[in-house]
Amino acid sequence: MTEPVTESVTKPLMSPAALALGGIGVCALIWGTTWYAITFQLGAVDPVVSVVMRFAIAAAVLALVVKATGGKLAMTRPQHLMAMGQGLFSFAISYAFVYASEEKIASAVVAVIFAALAFLNLILFRVASKQKAAPAAWLGAGMGVIGVAVLSGGEVMGAGLGLHAVEGVTFAVIAVVASAFGNWFAWKGQQAGAQVLPGTAWAMAYGTGALALYGLTTGVSWSVAWSPAYVISLLYLSLFGSVIAFGLYFTIARARGYALASYISALTPPIAMLVSVMFEGAKFGVIALVGLALVLAGQLFLIRAPKRSAA
Repeated sequence: MTEPVTESVTKPLMSPAALALGGIGVCALIWGTTWYAITFQLGAVDPVVSVVMRFAIAAAVLALVVKATGGKLAMTRPQHLMAMGQGLFSFAISYAFVYASEEKIASAVVAVIFAALAFLNLILFRVASKQKAAPAAWLGAGMGVIGVAVLSGGEVMGAGLGLHAVEGVTFAVIAVVASAFGNWFAWKGQQAGAQVLPGTAWAMAYGTGALALYGLTTGVSWSVAWSPAYVISLLYLSLFGSVIAFGLYFTIARARGYALASYISALTPPIAMLVSVMFEGAKFGVIALVGLALVLAGQLFLIRAPKRSAA
């Protein structure tokens, strides 16, 4: 009689929490640098055009990855409908307003506003899908928002947020709310059986199409300044900031929950500020370290919190 295979043979080398932590670290590192990379996209090229090209490239690359790995791009009608919603909110509305907001206010301020994404996800999933998050998840998300606010307080206060910047802040708020709705549609796509990479590729394609249609109907100028800085930043944002980061993000979200995955938005501002120190001569003191400690502590609460359950 053949003996069953023992559990030790298939035991993973790393725990799910450790894998999630590693994925979060990679995403945070990438997205923490994309705030700075976006600044090279602003100026001569309309933000709508830059976002369209970014996600058109990313969608094509993801589709090629799916085919090269033996996957299938075909999806059911419900899966396509959810991908449309995800693309409209996550990649069209959100990023169009992110680029527009960075034309009016400092990228660090936009990063701070996006720190609220984990908290917004908890609220939206609770209201729209009756999902109940553990108290530790609420505590962790809240600590993330507070920690980033403390860390970035000096930067925000020194950004000169007058009447001229109100529009920029409004754009950033719209962007983060749209991202939360995009996450909800991504979760609905998961419930419909869509796989991560095909679903994300289609979502990016739908978002690109929607934004391109908007640009065509509103008379956006499609001229592009093909400077080395623009091209390099476009490729970095497309391949690293979109293909790799979003692939990891939605994989983590499916395995560990969208509140934990969206906590990446709370970890990116410290990295963005480190980039600012290296390339823009910014300086941060003890208060920044206190804020960073709160952010990391909040992350531990979210990682250890049980997954969502139906109310």
